[in-house]
Amino acid sequence: MVKLNAKHPTLLMDEILHSIFFLGKLNDPEFSPERMARNDDDVDMLKMLRDCFPRPFALYSSHLPKRSPFSCVLDMIVHLCGRKDDEKEIIKRLQDFISQLEPGESKVLVSSTICVSQRNIPKSVKYYGVSMSTSGPYPGRIMIAASCLSSWDSNVADAVMTYYPNKTKKPYFDGTIKLQQHVRCQAFNLRLGREKPPCRSCENLFGLETSETNQSDYGNCAEAESLSNLLKYVEKVREQVRPTSETCTDKNRETVKKSVLTELKRLLRELKFKWDNEFYDPRV
Repeated sequence: MVKLNAKHPTLLMDEILHSIFFLGKLNDPEFSPERMARNDDDVDMLKMLRDCFPRPFALYSSHLPKRSPFSCVLDMIVHLCGRKDDEKEIIKRLQDFISQLEPGESKVLVSSTICVSQRNIPKSVKYYGVSMSTSGPYPGRIMIAASCLSSWDSNVADAVMTYYPNKTKKPYFDGTIKLQQHVRCQAFNLRLGREKPPCRSCENLFGLETSETNQSDYGNCAEAESLSNLLKYVEKVREQVRPTSETCTDKNRETVKKSVLTELKRLLRELKFKWDNEFYDPRV
């Protein structure tokens, strides 16, 4: 990331450091930034990072990240390649990035899936997303809740919150959406580089057709982040996928957001993380 950062604005480097340090804080036993230094070169690198990016070191024990670390890696690669470039090149660059990591625990911060979303028209801009790069049930559920409450497009967040956290659809709120046929949403397995069909959860959330029976944690899949990025920037698509259920009201939405926030705080308490109710923003 430091090498990539030389060609890219530093905000992503700042953000990924905070996200990694936060997940290390949740680890049992805790994995502090200092524990990452295994030799003199690591110590020098850590000092350089602390001097250049002091806020992640100061706030990883109190602020929540808005997304998991590999999303920042993806943004760097997309910036270097360009959104209209061949998606195969972006996938290859991500695979090359992963291959440079040391075997073992470093892979727990790596996403397994990338997704590409776009309008099915010539030369349309492609929007990318990756699956949650977390390990263990608590960090994943925490990051999904944080993304719903702080960063994802409201249509995607509403759909995910309809089922979060127990894979059971809420009786009082249905924010699920259905993509139109002219919208492409295709996931790829990053390790194998081949297409990956949507899981049953993505069908329930976004109306993606699938014959798969496996049901991932709602919001964990790469489709959520990819579609969120598409809907944020393509208003025409956003207008066409608005939820249609009568239960998707502003009042019910506030109720479901409060329930997600309550669950998020419960998970953090169980992990003894003292949250100051702030989400980390590298732009501050």
